[in-house]
Amino acid sequence: MTGFQLAAGAIGSRVWWPDVDRIVVDGMNVIGSRPTGWWRDRHGAARDLVQRLQRLRATTDAEVTLVLDGRPQPDLAEGDHAGVRILYARRAGPDAADDRILALVADDPEPRSIQVFTSDRALRQQLKGLGAAVDGASVLLARLDRLPG
Repeated sequence: MTGFQLAAGAIGSRVWWPDVDRIVVDGMNVIGSRPTGWWRDRHGAARDLVQRLQRLRATTDAEVTLVLDGRPQPDLAEGDHAGVRILYARRAGPDAADDRILALVADDPEPRSIQVFTSDRALRQQLKGLGAAVDGASVLLARLDRLPG
């Protein structure tokens, strides 16, 4: 990471954001980090996170990718959703999304330009070994909480 940029948000507000080219979010890890009742409506929680990431995308030049577990939902299919790229784990089971995130970073020619948000300790270690910047889910959520809307 080369430092921090001050990104202008909607309605003139400002939010500090790392100066990176790409942001990758471990979706279910972030969703599951707060006891919001997400387990009663996993799909609704994913939709909410996408909307919050879309507001983030409006404040940064960085590409935003959200990696989710489970089967793609019709309204959250793989692909671009108003500036947020959604990807799904390629298999079912434990650490499935982690594998997709690791592959994204490992296949990138500039992994140092990627900021990943996950609280999974094993994944964090592997990503740091590849050169990516890593922060926990609480860091991302605190930043999202400061965005307008």
